[in-house]
Amino acid sequence: MTVIKVKPHKELCPDGAVIKASPGETLAEALLDNDIKIEHACELSCACTTCHVIVRKGFNSLDLATEEEEDMLDKAWGLESESRLSCQVVIENEELEVELPKYTINMVSEEH
Repeated sequence: MTVIKVKPHKELCPDGAVIKASPGETLAEALLDNDIKIEHACELSCACTTCHVIVRKGFNSLDLATEEEEDMLDKAWGLESESRLSCQVVIENEELEVELPKYTINMVSEEH
């Protein structure tokens, strides 16, 4: 199991969290499975930017983003050089530390 540290986020994870995920699982799935209710307007299909995260630790251990993901990230709020779409980040064995951006570009928040 891989350890993922989630930095505090006012609404989604006020105290931060330390969760575990299996290699091969996506970061979005791991967050949602651990009751961190990130937005995912496109149902985790790399068709929006609502699951955008910033990988503060372990970024270089991840597979490179695809061109499709890079195109979507260009539309994300608060884009940084370590930004990824959590639906596209496949968990490996290296520990990750992620930050959830303050905002998304989702106009309507839906309970999933």
